[in-house]
Amino acid sequence: MAAGHSTTTSSSGSITHKHLFLALISTSTVTTPTTAQPQTIKMLHSCTGETEWRMQQELLFKVLVVGDLGVGKTSIIKRYVHQIFSQHYRTTIGVDFALKVLQWDSDTVIRLQLWDIAGQERYGNMTRVYYREAVGALVVFDVTRASTFEAVLKWKDDLDAKVTLNHGRPIPAVLLANKSDQIACQLPKLDFFCRENGFVGWFETSAKENTNIDEAARCLVEHIMNNEESSVSEREPTSILLSGYASTARSPLNCSSCLK
Repeated sequence: MAAGHSTTTSSSGSITHKHLFLALISTSTVTTPTTAQPQTIKMLHSCTGETEWRMQQELLFKVLVVGDLGVGKTSIIKRYVHQIFSQHYRTTIGVDFALKVLQWDSDTVIRLQLWDIAGQERYGNMTRVYYREAVGALVVFDVTRASTFEAVLKWKDDLDAKVTLNHGRPIPAVLLANKSDQIACQLPKLDFFCRENGFVGWFETSAKENTNIDEAARCLVEHIMNNEESSVSEREPTSILLSGYASTARSPLNCSSCLK
């Protein structure tokens, strides 16, 4: 996989009903998360001096970040999007948002809309609304608190019950064993745990030390893109190869913690 150079943009902070309404509208009426949106035409100059025009597609993917209160979801998002870390983030109330822009390859820009779901929301009635149109999830627990790991399957079951892909399969979810910079409690073999419970991979992460956060997100996006390509293939069973068109193939993701 050729994950391109990433850039970041806004936006998280205190959420009002207006912000939530606008975010919900953006994922339900402006574009569906798996719809390719051609945005720009790139002009490339080859070594022969000829000019090549190429359409660049832009994809919007809604990704949920869930887990119990205090496991470090906001810290992970802040580190991933803004490359900052603080010990003093306020507890998320309801839902918060951030946007990460990735140059996935020469032809594709991906906009990841990250939804930071408050830890107590699993007990509320709004998660079905928050989960709507999501195509992937990061499920986070704190390695120093066994109770947060015990809650992981409840979060996974909640996701599977309330949001699915177009073909009815569950959205891909990556498990994050967060705060790996601290002394961990005893955990089961997570490779086996993930395979048994439908996670596509797991990573030990630390927002403080910036450990494996980019890698975990890349693993999730790779699975989202595979689902997107499968969906496109189902919608377009036949194709015509145009003479002179060159596509860039992505190599498989090389990550021992990203399950295939």
